Parts: sequence; C-alpha cells; structure tokens
Amino acid sequence: MNRAAAAAHAASAAILLALVACASSTTGSLGSGPATSGGAGATAPSGSGDTAGPAVAARTDAIQAAVAAWAEAATLPDARAAAEGARNLVTGADVSGYGDLDGDGEAMGASRRGLLPGESGEPGLVTSPAPSCVERDVLGGSRTDPAGRWAELDRAIADWAPTDNTFPSLASHPQRVVGWATLTLNTSSLDSAHEYAGHAQIHVDVTTGALAGC
Repeated sequence: MNRAAAAAHAASAAILLALVACASSTTGSLGSGPATSGGAGATAPSGSGDTAGPAVAARTDAIQAAVAAWAEAATLPDARAAAEGARNLVTGADVSGYGDLDGDGEAMGASRRGLLPGESGEPGLVTSPAPSCVERDVLGGSRTDPAGRWAELDRAIADWAPTDNTFPSLASHPQRVVGWATLTLNTSSLDSAHEYAGHAQIHVDVTTGALAGC
C-alpha cells in the first residue's frame, strides 16, 4: 500500500471507529440491551416521534459520516466496512441482516436501536406520529406492518439489477440507503462501491432534509 492509500485507509478507519462510539453513546451497543437512563434496569422510553432530538441528529450525522467514508474509501474492504456502518445505523439490531456483514470481526455502526422501527415494531429513533415529510420520506408511510415493510426492501434488493433499479419502489429513503449498502457489501468492484455510495448520499440528503422540517 503506498503512502497516499495508507493515509486514506487510516482516515477511513478513524471515521468508522467514531461511528461506533457515536452509535453506542446514543442508543447502546449490540448486546447491551436498550439504552438506559437513571438507575440500574431503567429502560429508555419508546420512540416519542421527536425527530429534532439530539439522538436523531447524532444518528443522521453518523450515517452521513459513514456514507462519506464509503464514497472516499481507498480500498474495497474500507468501502464495505463503511457501507456496513451505514446499514447498521439505519436498521439497528432488530432487523434481519444486522451485524458484521463483511466478516472482518467487527460490526461497524453497532447500535441496538435503529433510525427506523424494527421488524416486529420495535421503536426506532424516528417513529410515528411525525411531521408529514418525515412520515413520507423517512418512515415511508404506514408502519402498521413493520415486517412487511422490511420484506419489501429484501425483495427490492433481490430483484435489483444494473439495468433495473428497484429501489425507487421503496418510499423510505433510509431503506434505500440500506439497499445501496447491501449491494456494496456484495460487490467485487471498488468503482461500483463508489457509485453506490453516490446513490446512497442522495437518500441521506433527502432524509436529513425531511428531518430538518417540511
């Protein structure tokens, strides 16, 4: 690895370590159970729909940092690690496929609670009721069938092809980030990983714009 590549790798690693610290400090890391406050055993309240709170802001900042590291990655393993971080930060531990997806021994973006609700209706950092633009662009509409909503993503990923982008069928822009991250984890091309990061950035921008206000 030449000096420039080594420096880029070190920068990416530093960003990814910061993602773990950020996610853990706001929601609790995988294996620690839900975030707590107060005395032992005190459990954080269910999602309140507070889309302007510090936990939501910290999470969207962490997702943005992950996508930036993914776009700037000097190697495919770095791109995959950053994409894994973005994916885990959106889903949290209550969605299938969460964890160490690139097999490097560490789950980047590790967080018990996701930005979005889990498959069985576990509260995410963003929940209903929420402002109309958040309901539309972040949650993607009704979450009365949370498992079905995540199954829609699984089908879109399975059906995706370079000549058939299925992700516009997903109303939730954070779910589209998960889609592009999953493709990155499965690609053998750094160029493709960078291209997918560019798509993911579009959906991060829509997400942060919606959370900033309609």
